[in-house]
Amino acid sequence: MTTLVLVETDADGVVEVSRETLTFARGLGDDVAALVCGDGPSGLVDQLGAYGVSSVLHADGDAFTSYCAAAWAAAVVSAAGDASVVMAAGTPRGMEVLAHVACRLDATMAANVVEISRDGSALVVARQVLGGSAMEDLRLDGPVAVMTVAGHACEATPAEVNTSPVVEPLDVPVSAQDLRARVVRTEAGEPDESGSLKSARVVVGAGRGAGSADGFKDLLELTELLDNAALGVSRVVTSLGWRPHHEQVGQTGSRVAPELYVAAGISGAIQHWSGMSSSKIILAINTDADAPMVTKAHYAVIGDLHEVVPAINEELRRRR
Repeated sequence: MTTLVLVETDADGVVEVSRETLTFARGLGDDVAALVCGDGPSGLVDQLGAYGVSSVLHADGDAFTSYCAAAWAAAVVSAAGDASVVMAAGTPRGMEVLAHVACRLDATMAANVVEISRDGSALVVARQVLGGSAMEDLRLDGPVAVMTVAGHACEATPAEVNTSPVVEPLDVPVSAQDLRARVVRTEAGEPDESGSLKSARVVVGAGRGAGSADGFKDLLELTELLDNAALGVSRVVTSLGWRPHHEQVGQTGSRVAPELYVAAGISGAIQHWSGMSSSKIILAINTDADAPMVTKAHYAVIGDLHEVVPAINEELRRRR
């Protein structure tokens, strides 16, 4: 049996969440085929081979020069063949494309899957619902199962043995109707001055407790004192205009899974929790001992972040 994974790429190759999805797919023990739409960066096939991909299906041509959900879905359907499972990362693109695919294949789609196992000919999956605050088990019957994998459902891990994937050009029938909605222009967003949230080893999270747009000085200093750290904020912080949107962590922001997440002045709403609950260690700093973030964290300091964080900074400077 074969699992087909829709792979997203950037200038550096396979994006992190797609590498996680390839790792997740290998857990089924089937052959893993990768589908790439549009031009791929140099070295892409070698990267896919490092993650155990047996074949690479390439959809190229005018229809794939930019992102187009319906055209990508047509490519997935063309590539699916005898695949028993079709997967993509749970990104906005992955969700949109596989929704189209499920309709075209008349298949059941499970979104934000974090676990998967076989029960005879059926697949049993566990998926995140309600912003990650609850789990739902689903049994997927039928000839093909369609699913998106939640970000950080597993750690991206290369295969024990590299493969040499065969690249197969894919002839995709794309209609004019498929191209009605497509990306025609992209513009660079604001630069992430505090470092890359998704790749940071430590994320210093800040919420309403920062108090104002001027209340982030000590928090930013903490990110500078820690190795490979970045600032992340809650939705209310960006809504108030205190910090830019690209720093937002949560259901409508970035999903992160650092080694350490410091939640300073964050109450812990479900929407924020869904974006950082995969953190390996969570430290909460809050004046409210009953705040959801405090009750869920591995460690908690009950106090004002404007007193606690400067004390942490002072100790870090002393140890340096």
